[in-house]
Amino acid sequence: MPQSFSLPGLPLIVIGVYSWLVIAILVPSFGSIIVMSIVLLFYWKYFSGSWWSKGTADARANSFRAARLSLGVWKWGLVGAVLFVVLVQFSLVVTFRIIEFPAAQFTSGFNFDALPLGFAWPAIVMSSFVAGICEEIGFRGYVQVPLEKRYGSKVGIAIVSIMFTVFHLQQAWALPLLFHLFAIGALLGILAYVSGSLVPSIIGHAVLDIFNFSYWWSDVAGKFERRPILETGIDFHFVGWFLILAVSIVLFFVVAGRIRAVRQQT
Repeated sequence: MPQSFSLPGLPLIVIGVYSWLVIAILVPSFGSIIVMSIVLLFYWKYFSGSWWSKGTADARANSFRAARLSLGVWKWGLVGAVLFVVLVQFSLVVTFRIIEFPAAQFTSGFNFDALPLGFAWPAIVMSSFVAGICEEIGFRGYVQVPLEKRYGSKVGIAIVSIMFTVFHLQQAWALPLLFHLFAIGALLGILAYVSGSLVPSIIGHAVLDIFNFSYWWSDVAGKFERRPILETGIDFHFVGWFLILAVSIVLFFVVAGRIRAVRQQT
């Protein structure tokens, strides 16, 4: 049996995320990207079970879900990650056709559009991968794995999704999206569980945040200016996005089932 490794998931997340905030303040321009890339490499290597101490390596690898994936699981895992991003983005569009998009709340605290465009995009990508890597290792790895073993996958995913929602409540944009946050946590938890790996959920989370940082949380990629259907009436734009959202949700769960089946076969 591997030696227990008891570092809690939430401090692990905070260490990673706030390292980027500190580095971004202290290190100028592209130097911060380079420094944080090195930090993330060390973060990934250590918490995936590499390096000292060897006594905790197996436990760290287990919490990281450090399994070697077959080609089939890789393929369907990436499809699941893409569908996750699509359905979350479409759910946001549908939501903000039902209620008014609170632009002031969403852009509060995010200053990417104030940066030179040549640096804004690298900063957005780095911020997205910091969140994706650190939060997935913490939530879907070091917190969810022990809960799955103790209470089963459904309870484990539900508990971590609640924790994921609470963790984001300090964000100004969180209150209108409480259900979305829970659903995002649940979908990422399902993706990690059925694939037996954090890689698909890390990719999905990071790509999702690239869209969020550049479009919803800043104006780097443009603005959302559609009005609620209470003002415009139900139009083709709303119906189209709603239908694609519904199809994406169904496809995600079909693909999740496929990932699990392929993994069991191999």
